[in-house]
Amino acid sequence: MQASKPSFSLFFKGVAMGAADAVPGVSGGTIAFISGIYPELIRTISGLNMNLITILRKEGFKAFWSAANGPFLITLIGGILTSFISLMRLAKYLIEQHPIWIWSFFFGLITASVIYMAKQVSEWHATRWLSFIIGAAIAFWITQLPSFGGLDQAWFLFISGALAICAMILPGISGSFILVMLGAYKTLSDALHDFDLQKLLLFISGALVGLLSFSRVLRWLFTRYQDSTLALLTGFVLGSLNKIWPWKSTSEVLNRSTGLSEQMSQQFDYGTLSVAQRITQDFDSFKAVKEISILPDQYALINQGINAELIPAISMMVLGFIVLFSLEYLGRQNQSE
Repeated sequence: MQASKPSFSLFFKGVAMGAADAVPGVSGGTIAFISGIYPELIRTISGLNMNLITILRKEGFKAFWSAANGPFLITLIGGILTSFISLMRLAKYLIEQHPIWIWSFFFGLITASVIYMAKQVSEWHATRWLSFIIGAAIAFWITQLPSFGGLDQAWFLFISGALAICAMILPGISGSFILVMLGAYKTLSDALHDFDLQKLLLFISGALVGLLSFSRVLRWLFTRYQDSTLALLTGFVLGSLNKIWPWKSTSEVLNRSTGLSEQMSQQFDYGTLSVAQRITQDFDSFKAVKEISILPDQYALINQGINAELIPAISMMVLGFIVLFSLEYLGRQNQSE
């Protein structure tokens, strides 16, 4: 396969990938898949190994840069970082101040992503349906687990980085969505907002380890079991939707000042932590440990009649659908040219 030359188009695809991975919506890997650069991306990443050091030493920088597909990587990474850093900071504000709207948009994006991923499976038969069901069951079970949001330890940030980057290069699963499931999304967005270099370096270190190791596994899976792998990922994304359902009831929170878990009712007169945080404008003292998805009318009932914003939420879900399938349409147009 011929390597892509650095171009504005490639940079823009990187921008789109970074934007996708900055928010818990569609995966950056899906953007790469749709835009036609996914095979080269996986081939390039999995080709980063110690042999490149030998080439650098014996043949010089030019040969090393060519073997590493450097022009492709540097252009794409430049676009990814440009949008990822800026949008991660914006996402922090939106999640704190307009949670129903932003989670509804993500919900629409991910639902559309499920449909798109399912269409990529060439033929659905018993084995692939089983892979789909297993993926959905595992993901739904994970969404039911208590959040690890109170953990800021070095090992947790390192592992979060490794897992998130693995998801970022998978078509269908957003890396930021994995961070949400782990309870590490706000930790990272706060670190970016505050330029906490120590936390950022821990996360980046984990991401590098995960990227260099997992890309080889992913290349092997897609080479030998592409449709079964896609079916498993499609199920995983579907089962994960429970985590970002916009309306939640919080039963247990972590008090950051004491490090202890407490009942939500002991601290607040509201039933949803995001509502209580927005009322008090305190987004750091408490973290959600246990939450369940509820209907909009229940949401209003447990939060003293607060507006469940159903119409804006539905509108944002529709917008999420439109964004994903617009990207798919543009990808088809580019590939046909």
